[in-house]
Amino acid sequence: MSSPLERGSIPLSQIPVPFVSTVIAIEPAWLDPNGHVNMAYFMVVSERGLDQAWTAMGIGWEYARETGLSTFAAEVHTRYLRELLGHDAPAVSFRALAVDEKRLHGISEIRNVAEDAVAATTEQLWLHVDLSTRRVTPWPPDVRERLEAWVDAHRRLEPIGWVGRRIEMPGR
Repeated sequence: MSSPLERGSIPLSQIPVPFVSTVIAIEPAWLDPNGHVNMAYFMVVSERGLDQAWTAMGIGWEYARETGLSTFAAEVHTRYLRELLGHDAPAVSFRALAVDEKRLHGISEIRNVAEDAVAATTEQLWLHVDLSTRRVTPWPPDVRERLEAWVDAHRRLEPIGWVGRRIEMPGR
């Protein structure tokens, strides 16, 4: 029997604040000649952790298979703060920041669990898409209500200073 997390049916009263994934195993092929995880694979780590968050929110791959609806990333801002080496154990935390009729805004941190250090952050905007038309479509009312509950639960956390940050040279 699957757990509530696997079924995407976490009771709203038990929303993880923030959501934290299991440890994501670093694969040897992700290491570049510098001996650390290549920047492209930081997104793989992030996505594997976010897949778990989506399942917990009830909008994961099972949702896509059952409804023909899914999410597509529309914008991603990644900050690389520390290296990840092959022996490191990263986990991904997720906070839902906002939801509207067709979009979800959130952030994640890739944290090296052994050192309790943030290796990277992402801020992302996702679109809710009908897979049959490949067009943006409104969330079903029950899904939007669930996502709004996640946003409300995460709103209680301390504000994040880097949300909405633009890329620019320091001192400008």
